[in-house]
Amino acid sequence: MSPRRNRPKGSGSAGWSAEDDAAQRYGGWQFTESWQGEAWSVRHVAGASAAGKTYRCPGCDQLIGSGVPHVVAWPEYAGVDDRRHWHKACWNARDRRSARVQRSRNAPRY
Repeated sequence: MSPRRNRPKGSGSAGWSAEDDAAQRYGGWQFTESWQGEAWSVRHVAGASAAGKTYRCPGCDQLIGSGVPHVVAWPEYAGVDDRRHWHKACWNARDRRSARVQRSRNAPRY
């Protein structure tokens, strides 16, 4: 029996492109989504690329731990300061969740 072939046959479009490889290596895929009448860029972040960092989810106001896969979303024509890190479930339920979370006086804003 011959060994299994791990590479795509030929050099056609059946395999991964260099852009796909970079997207998978550096945090997942990115696409544009419409929300609240505005175009949003959405990127899925792998847990390995988020190691050593924590973020606060605007959907549930909880911390996204180090190494946890999550979603980064920002308005398409905004700068890097407008990026927000969401739990995947919070991003999917963003129409049912809002930033109406009441915090105590000493709680951080983000």
